Amino acid sequence: MKQKLGIMIMLMAFTFPAFSQTASSVSQATIDKVSKGLIAKNASMHKLRIEKCVKQTASLWRLTDGTEDDFSLFCEQNFISDNAQLKQLFDKMQHNFELIYGLYNQMSIEMKRPLHLDMGEVMAVDEIFGAWDPFSHVNDDFFDNKLAFIITLNFPFYTLEEKQLVGEQWTARDWGYVRLGDMFTSRVPAALLQKYSETTTAADTYISNYNIYMGKLFDNTGKSRFPAAMKLITHWGLRDELKSNYSNKKDGLENQRLIYEVMKRIITQTIPKEVINSDKYTWNPYSNKVFDNSIEIKSTPEPSTRYSHLLQNFKSMQAIDQYSPAFPTYISRKFDQEMEIPQIEIEKMFVDFISSPTVKQVAKLIQKRLGRKIEPFDIWYDGFKSRSTIPAETLDSKVREKYPTKAAFEKDLPEILAKLGFPKEKAQFICSKVAVDASRGAGHAWESMMKSDVAHLRTRIGANGMDYKGYNIAVHEFGHNVEQTISLHDVDNYFVRGVPNTSFTEALAFLFQKRDLSLLGMVDPTPNQRELVTLDIFWGSYEIMGVSLVDMYVWKWLYANPNATPEQLKETVNRIAIEVWNKYYAPVFGISNQPILGIYSHMIDAPLYLSAYPIGQLIEYQLETYIEGKNIGTEVTRIYAQGRLAPQVWMKKAVGEPLSITPLINATNNALKVIK
Repeated sequence: MKQKLGIMIMLMAFTFPAFSQTASSVSQATIDKVSKGLIAKNASMHKLRIEKCVKQTASLWRLTDGTEDDFSLFCEQNFISDNAQLKQLFDKMQHNFELIYGLYNQMSIEMKRPLHLDMGEVMAVDEIFGAWDPFSHVNDDFFDNKLAFIITLNFPFYTLEEKQLVGEQWTARDWGYVRLGDMFTSRVPAALLQKYSETTTAADTYISNYNIYMGKLFDNTGKSRFPAAMKLITHWGLRDELKSNYSNKKDGLENQRLIYEVMKRIITQTIPKEVINSDKYTWNPYSNKVFDNSIEIKSTPEPSTRYSHLLQNFKSMQAIDQYSPAFPTYISRKFDQEMEIPQIEIEKMFVDFISSPTVKQVAKLIQKRLGRKIEPFDIWYDGFKSRSTIPAETLDSKVREKYPTKAAFEKDLPEILAKLGFPKEKAQFICSKVAVDASRGAGHAWESMMKSDVAHLRTRIGANGMDYKGYNIAVHEFGHNVEQTISLHDVDNYFVRGVPNTSFTEALAFLFQKRDLSLLGMVDPTPNQRELVTLDIFWGSYEIMGVSLVDMYVWKWLYANPNATPEQLKETVNRIAIEVWNKYYAPVFGISNQPILGIYSHMIDAPLYLSAYPIGQLIEYQLETYIEGKNIGTEVTRIYAQGRLAPQVWMKKAVGEPLSITPLINATNNALKVIK
């Protein structure tokens, strides 16, 4: 590590992080004595690092780790002042943690294959294996054998404020030291980590198997509006089918209204359980009546299963809170620790955006383009995209012809990167590190955690080949895989692998996904593409920011009401969704009391993940603006090779400006002057 003593001394002068002393077995007197002894032995240049590291190590020391004398001896024997020896220790940590994380990640992927891939019926034993978390005992093991204490004693933990203050001046190796110091800030029992894995896996399995057989739906006229074989996962498949119907001038509007009724039944849990993932009965979502061979049968609403999973996720996270003094709630861990953007800042950013006068102007334009009043489901208006004018059947036919199998798609991945400007050798290397799988759920990208492994791209691939929805998702997920590969193989060191938070990988996935038609070789004759793209990103951000606010407000309510029942949570989610709608969307749409912002499946199987999407869209826009006229492949490689810096530091190094809503709002106002 190339020391910047002035910067480091300034950082060390900050208030130490709020590690709890309540469970520590080390007294303040011992902490002071050990610190003074190490300072005397190792010279004053290490004074602030010693004080910080001894304090954080003491905060995690328990009676089971040894006496206070044992603690003193451990610190004396294991503190490293020589920079060359510290680098040697860091390099050993790099090598070994890549093996540990990489191999455990491989195990987790393999155990979850029956749950994630279309491999037939899921057995109970598959769910047990899939819920098992190989990582759950790592924390316990490394505190027990003192390795965690070696890290905390030599690599300080820095607060987000500290990282933002001087992070721009740190080298990539400095950031590696900092990220190693982030690793052990809490001692969460393995049993609690395993419990969380079980609850999230159960929620993921529930969502992955939540399909609606569209050919079994009919409206109030008795008409079945969708192909007999169409099966859509909620919410992704339903949303994407709704979007595709903007190009259906004959039946599209009524199809969209029918899909919206299905969504509302899911949110309110009034959907009959008999029609979930079953094609046995027909169903009228308007009347909520179920029929068997045209004879109405008695149906039963799905119990509050959706909200039971959400509640179990909360309870498993709440149980961890007391063991995470630096980040004492899951909300804090998600935003302050993982995203490294405070929740209050994200909330303000979203509220400012969706309250902008620009929203109403874009809504007026959409209404004019539709030739009708906008309805609640038009939060997913897709008419600014080129594909909205292309019939869904045309897109499906084109994709199936090009990708009849997953092997055909996998083989074409290097060509996709070549079209995006990646050099041939780089494209082939990235694609050699990506495997394509047929997904049971909507699709996802699973990273590799060691260089000798591969990342996984999952999307739905039917017996007749990939359809457009599967392709569109696949291109999005491939963007994630490209990021995952670059930020693992091209970074300076293992501990800075990845991106600042999931929003940054979503940004690249959006950048890829937006180019799906051009990657198919479909030429877009539409004029004013730049302005249309801006409007599309703006409207998409408006939609998902409201959804994200609902997610955040629900978690705040859960912490205020930890003993809530699933039924109370169901009522609360619907209430909050309607309140957010009425405050920020009803004035634009002219329709009140709509629960649609509660439909996203992420709320159930990916706790507090939703904020990553709108932040990702803002980042994407700033990336798009920056790379215009430049080689995409070259810039993407440079930008994502930065690794996991603090978000604003990453943005400034990537595009020369911090993350902000202002560039997108200003560009949208300019686009409105062009698109009438």
